[in-house]
Amino acid sequence: MGVLDRFERSVERVVNGAFARAFKSEVQPVELASALRRETDTTAAVVGPDRTLVPNAFTVELGPSDHDRICTWQDDLAEELAASVTDHARSQRYSFPGPVSVRFVRDEELATGVFRVRSARVRGAIAPATAAVATPARPVLDVDGHRYQVTGDRTVLGRGSDCDVVLDDPGVSRRHAEVVLDGARAAIHDLGSTNGTVVDGVRLDGPSTRTAPLRDGSTVLLGRTRVTFLSGADRAAARDDGEW
Repeated sequence: MGVLDRFERSVERVVNGAFARAFKSEVQPVELASALRRETDTTAAVVGPDRTLVPNAFTVELGPSDHDRICTWQDDLAEELAASVTDHARSQRYSFPGPVSVRFVRDEELATGVFRVRSARVRGAIAPATAAVATPARPVLDVDGHRYQVTGDRTVLGRGSDCDVVLDDPGVSRRHAEVVLDGARAAIHDLGSTNGTVVDGVRLDGPSTRTAPLRDGSTVLLGRTRVTFLSGADRAAARDDGEW
């Protein structure tokens, strides 16, 4: 099943077929998904070996009729479009500079069935992990099976909606801990959480023991949530030593 087929099925599940009725002769969600994929392809920029950067912030401009039709489901549709773009980026091995977002704006001059897509690269602390392998320059956080690429110097994890990685776990504080990158070195710092942070079996629970280094494969426990830090450093060292 292709990316767009999966997208259509996801949209149909979200609104129980309401999209199919509402968009019978107007803008189709699959058209928007295709346009966002084309936007990433046409604006992709090679910024280094094995690294092609694409926009992560998308604005879809719609005419009054189309905008009115999607306003009830725009949050769900935006989420599905962001997932579709992420799937496409993963298949093409593109990289995002930050989290993927899609928003809709009303343009009174656009006719029904006509839309425009604008995009921008907006840097953030975290992005969807689209590369197959983590590297020291672009480490990955595996959060209970969901992977995020670290793109900023500081990445906050917690239950609060303002965190870079939001954890749906009652045992996690609103701002629980942060991952800090300093060149090729990485560490995690507990932000005074209620239940503490456990790194590779060692609890960080005191003023003088709130920070611990992170190595490739380090495991961090925040509440019931398991986070694995992946940097590929050990694999790179093994290759340099001729072990691979």
